[in-house]
Amino acid sequence: MNLTTLALIFAGAAAAAGHSTALDEVRGTTAAEEARTRAAQAEAPRKISETTLDEVRGFGYTNPVIKGFHPDPSVCAVGEDYYLVNSSFQYFPGVPIFHSRDLVNWTQIGNVLTRREQLELDGALAWGGIYAPTIRHHDGVFYMITTNCSGRGNFIVHTQDPALKWSDPVWIDQGGIDPSLFFHEGKCWYTGTCDNWIVLFELNPLTGEKLGEVRKIWRGTGGRYPEGPHLYFKDGWFYLLIAEGGTEYAHSITIARSRSIEGPYEADPANPVLTHCNLQSQSSIIQGLGHGDLVQAHDGSWWMCCLGFRTQGGNYHLLGRETFMTPVKWEEGSWPRVEGGAIHIEMNVPTLPQQEAEASNPSLDFSSDTFGPEWVHIRNPFPGNYSFTGSALRLTAGKSLDERTVSPTFIGRRQEDISFEAVTSVEICEGTVAAVDVCGKAFTSAEVCRPMSTSVEICGEASAEAGLSVYMDADAHYDIFLKRDGLLAFRVRLGELSHTEEFKVDKGRLFLKVEGDENLYTFSWSSDGKVYHRIGRMNAKYISTEGSGGFTGIILGLFSAGVPGSAADFNSFSYRGL
Repeated sequence: MNLTTLALIFAGAAAAAGHSTALDEVRGTTAAEEARTRAAQAEAPRKISETTLDEVRGFGYTNPVIKGFHPDPSVCAVGEDYYLVNSSFQYFPGVPIFHSRDLVNWTQIGNVLTRREQLELDGALAWGGIYAPTIRHHDGVFYMITTNCSGRGNFIVHTQDPALKWSDPVWIDQGGIDPSLFFHEGKCWYTGTCDNWIVLFELNPLTGEKLGEVRKIWRGTGGRYPEGPHLYFKDGWFYLLIAEGGTEYAHSITIARSRSIEGPYEADPANPVLTHCNLQSQSSIIQGLGHGDLVQAHDGSWWMCCLGFRTQGGNYHLLGRETFMTPVKWEEGSWPRVEGGAIHIEMNVPTLPQQEAEASNPSLDFSSDTFGPEWVHIRNPFPGNYSFTGSALRLTAGKSLDERTVSPTFIGRRQEDISFEAVTSVEICEGTVAAVDVCGKAFTSAEVCRPMSTSVEICGEASAEAGLSVYMDADAHYDIFLKRDGLLAFRVRLGELSHTEEFKVDKGRLFLKVEGDENLYTFSWSSDGKVYHRIGRMNAKYISTEGSGGFTGIILGLFSAGVPGSAADFNSFSYRGL
């Protein structure tokens, strides 16, 4: 059966005040020094006059502000700096963290969860792993709270520098998902989703200890799956922002408020605050807006980040849920309002003074011994399967990409653009290097294992494959790869159906390329990196969320699979949006 026939078949089948001593230890500074710092931070933003702001203010930006699979955004402000985190599900390292000075241009500065002690993903499927983190800053300490749905549940980590090492987790004896922290008048409050209620209680953020009873405070406006709560205090009111409708086309953001943090909460009569599930936005490429977080900028303006997805080729999306940003008008004593009630790709609105973000490196020759923070593995990797030779990235063969519970040898980055091109060069090793794992459990994508001793094994005709994958999950991926016996292969995996076509090529290094557009993925190869020959093409919709049920987004990954002892060298990788 050829791919044309296969396509036709598919087409038809269609922290509390009483804990100040512990907090001081975390901060590593005296209370007096902290007081001076807080006072300086509080005064600094207010030294800029409105006239000066008007002169330096920026204008206009493009959504999404963080492209590709970056769902469930949460944001906090620290002076004139802004930090944002996203969900990461089954991928390691977990919880990417970004920095910005203007709320629209973001640079990834790392990942929060970089050690197995923080993030165990054994057995995590695409629906598992890390859900909906929240980031908050209080008295010089950053806190990130989230849920490991494939592990022990809800936990908190903290740090003084969000770009560096975060603490080991403290676990919270509370079921449910989507936890958030709210600091107010010397107390720290937990909000989260449990049994279709938004729940609230006081806790110690450094130990996870509950300091009060759990209260049910709101069930939303009647939409399914009330979740993703965040609390704010403004003008004498406690505002509770949540998501409803499920993280699909009916997603929405709603809000309620109360004079008491414990409620009762009164819903905004104009709910939802934001949704594209309406007549106004039915034709927008942006759909599924929800799961928002509000932040006040240093100039006094209010902004909202939220997730959404861009559709392509009809009502399909493959890039996952992305991070969008919109200004919010929030007058004293009133409800927050998104101007126009919708979000657009081109946002023609005033912004903070804009500063261009540092872009991730789209081209790597693997001559250095590190990856950027945007590179991820499926579940916890086996460090010994990843090493550098000085001129190449060597991937020792692991499990198949169809593996559901164990980590295959795979490292990739998110597809960020509907139209793009990605290229790698690869050669299967005739004699392999079996690396000794000396990195232990502290392995991250920024700390690739350097073997201290090696042994060489000649593999002969042992089974091996290595190449480039367009990966949604274990049940939905398209792959182009080399085999040890001098064959080049193109494979389609869709649920229980799998089809591979093979082509005879000369042994040695080849360049493998995948191109994506609105409707198709196209796969090609080259012996010189200049003249390419197409070997496969497949409709994008079959591995979309709507087509395959994938919950995340496309990852473009380098992989090596086969019998133990086989390996492949990758000399380069490049990605560019078209």
